[in-house]
Amino acid sequence: MTGASKVFVAAATDALLSVGLLFVAFALVQTDVFVAWHSCLPLLIWAAIIAPICFYSTGLYKEITRYIGPIFAVRVVAGVALLTVALLIVSFYTTRVANLPRTVPIIYFVLTTLAVGGTRLGARWWLLGKGGHSKNYKVAIFGAGAAGIGLHSALIHGREQSVVAFIDDDPKLQGRKIHNVPVYSSENIAQVFSKHEIKALLLALPSASRARRLKLVQKATAYGVRVLTVPTLAELDDGSASVGQLRPVKVDDLLGRTPIAANEELMHRHISGKSVLVTGAGGSIGSELCRKIVEAGPTRLVLLDQCEHNLYVIEKEIRHMITNRGAEMLLETSLGSVNDRVLLDRLLVAQRIETVYHAAAYKHVPMVEKHETSGVETNVFGTLTMARAAMHAGVKAFIFVSTDKAVRPTSVMGASKRLAEIILQSMNEISNGRTVFSMVRFGNVLGSSGSVIPLFQEQLERGGPVTVTHAEMVRYFMTIPEAASLVIQAGAMAKGGEVFVLDMGEPVKIIDLAKNMIRLAGRTLRNEDHPSGEIEIQITGTRPGEKLYEELLISSDSTATEHVSIGLAREPFESWNSLEVKLDRLQTAVDQRDDGVVRKLLGELVGGYQASTVKSH
Repeated sequence: MTGASKVFVAAATDALLSVGLLFVAFALVQTDVFVAWHSCLPLLIWAAIIAPICFYSTGLYKEITRYIGPIFAVRVVAGVALLTVALLIVSFYTTRVANLPRTVPIIYFVLTTLAVGGTRLGARWWLLGKGGHSKNYKVAIFGAGAAGIGLHSALIHGREQSVVAFIDDDPKLQGRKIHNVPVYSSENIAQVFSKHEIKALLLALPSASRARRLKLVQKATAYGVRVLTVPTLAELDDGSASVGQLRPVKVDDLLGRTPIAANEELMHRHISGKSVLVTGAGGSIGSELCRKIVEAGPTRLVLLDQCEHNLYVIEKEIRHMITNRGAEMLLETSLGSVNDRVLLDRLLVAQRIETVYHAAAYKHVPMVEKHETSGVETNVFGTLTMARAAMHAGVKAFIFVSTDKAVRPTSVMGASKRLAEIILQSMNEISNGRTVFSMVRFGNVLGSSGSVIPLFQEQLERGGPVTVTHAEMVRYFMTIPEAASLVIQAGAMAKGGEVFVLDMGEPVKIIDLAKNMIRLAGRTLRNEDHPSGEIEIQITGTRPGEKLYEELLISSDSTATEHVSIGLAREPFESWNSLEVKLDRLQTAVDQRDDGVVRKLLGELVGGYQASTVKSH
């Protein structure tokens, strides 16, 4: 039904009510119904004409029935009062209406107010799921604060969900009612689920820590209750979401520590007004670095990647960002390898690069373990080539994206990243401050290509099983945006040669992560205790080069920095003169594609790395 037709129906209904109730008012006063009809007939015609006009003039027809609130009552009373006065005036000037009883206007006003208001409340009651349209999807809201009340107000107009309970830890609220919905203690959450047949728990806790969210998700999913959440405070603050926009709880919400707000001065120090290059710009970390850099306002941003598709995608996105922001900055792309010295020399000089974020690398542990020569060629000599070009071009700051797998490495990937760190530490010594080299080391990022979470999601979509290599495997996790932000802030604090380590929060057992992802997907775990479950977890055994536990520090001494989430490690390294000779030998082995010698030399160059003689196939 269109808006105009709805207004016509409402006006017609109001006209009929006005006529009918005016006759009732006369009939209640007159003892003879025939006399009452004869007395009020002329006025009934006027009532049918005047009623819609009066209600329209007070704005009653502008109200949307589903969303009527307190102002609706004011409009009804004002409309009926105006109608009553208008009919009194008509009766006074119409000679055919004689001896109007004094009580008729009063009775008419009361009856019409109740009828006009009541019909709309009844329609609202029907539209909101009563009267044959029952809301069978019962939900509870966790959090009876401002966010929870706002969420309830947003949901009350829907037809799908019925809020039947609030749950809150505040004793002052427990046992009371909000909008006629009872508030329960979280200690009784199981009984609430059972009593009200709750289908979903809505988390109205935008400021809650990830640990708190994880605990609630585990409680709810254990009873087969789906969990949805309102946006975080950051999403509410930046206007990208509103309280009523529910979404499923993501694994990102449950892992790692609660992010710390960025230090804006550090975010801008090496970027604002500068020409910046990002290598590996199309990768998981590289692309997020590009997004953060645009927000910090460089004069020029150059994207370097050897993958044509990735470079195309990130260029398109960044151009769109620049256009939307109305930013005055240049965007350039370069399709090529960090091992191409001629390309790098020309690129850095032509674009007058002042800051380099070096994110280009091969990072998938089993893949690099299988293709060790290619891994060393990119991770070690790509970094060396990039660093030499940066020094030659007079780049001011060079920030290298490293990994926790570089600490006491057990894989070629980890050893190659640690050797790249050593190279940059040594080159910083001979740079004499012309180029400031620094490294930022962190653990796994959520959702990066080749990481465990996309793998688990893919396995869940196929119906399982979910594969875990070892029941005791643990990892640190951080979101990609937070990792990129901390990389930029760490690099801004560098004086030369530092290895920065990011606070990754508490480590997470991979098998627990798998269980939580099964629950978040709305599936049940199949094991010995629950043989009828949907998804099984299979232990497949550790892969070559894989560690059970990751570390962020080689030595035990780490000092604080001006950022609470960034520490500074003091790691040993070799002088450049000594290191250069050994790198020449490694370069020869790489050129000859001699995998055995490559592994052997890695073992000599990287302390703690035990080169495996067995190659993964």
